Amino acid sequence: MGSFKQPLSRRTFLKSSAATSLLCTLAPAYLSATDPEPIKKTIPSSGERLSVIGLGTSRTFEVDSANVVRSPLLDVMRAFFDNGGQLIDSSPMYGNAEAVTGALLKQIDNSKDLFSATKVWTYGKREGIEQMERSMQRLGVNRMDLMQIHNLRDWEVQMETLIDWKSQGKIRYIGITTSHGRYHDELEKILQRHPLDFVQFSYNILNRTAEQRLLPIAQERGIATLINRPYQRGSLFRRVKDKPLPDWAAEFDCASWGQFFLKFIASHPGVTCIIPATSKLKHMVDNMAAGYGRLPDQATRQRMLTLMKTL
Repeated sequence: MGSFKQPLSRRTFLKSSAATSLLCTLAPAYLSATDPEPIKKTIPSSGERLSVIGLGTSRTFEVDSANVVRSPLLDVMRAFFDNGGQLIDSSPMYGNAEAVTGALLKQIDNSKDLFSATKVWTYGKREGIEQMERSMQRLGVNRMDLMQIHNLRDWEVQMETLIDWKSQGKIRYIGITTSHGRYHDELEKILQRHPLDFVQFSYNILNRTAEQRLLPIAQERGIATLINRPYQRGSLFRRVKDKPLPDWAAEFDCASWGQFFLKFIASHPGVTCIIPATSKLKHMVDNMAAGYGRLPDQATRQRMLTLMKTL
């Protein structure tokens, strides 16, 4: 799709010719209320409210930053903010993603609600400081909302710097991440002992390991959670390919399988924000629709799990 001259609002998108083919699947979630507010969760350490659907940049934003003005990613990010998005998560590990994100933000006039999040992913105190300064420059922010230690790398050294930077006001929140189950035992110990605001890990309807320890610990300790790999890197969609969405999904304002998977995650009381990554406008709009309307209750969550076992 080509670039839009004006920010792409939810209402404008639904009226555009480009949206015609999506109306049948997206309209129920969007039109379930008049100009509804996005679902927001509370960051326990501050009480700040954050939209439950965020945006990841791994792989999808690893493109040439010199050409982003003509990239479909510009419309993707516009749709993100127009539909209530706030948190954008990146990392030096993701190639050019930070620079691309920063270049896109310069072109967008509706990004005032940006909640910037990235990571430190290196060894050594000086190296960590230099990397974080470089990340902030690439993203175009003077203060990071959230700085995370990526995959526990050199976490004891980097933690000292993060705590110091937070006290100086250079960053607002500090966190730690993993996308590997093998790190869960060590991560649990860190969460129990250190003053973290956020923790990021993988969780989805088929990978529920986090329900056993990580989510309960985060709830007990008052730590906000970011959820990565909500679609299990696409394997969830392959599982439901050519399968009809159940009629009862409409009971929680769900109009697609993508929304089904995201709303399952969002309905867990320990989840703060989910960060699906996409480079396609129609997927961005669909993802954001999951952040509106009702969420499944406990009985419905069990019904969703039972359904997935049969597919």
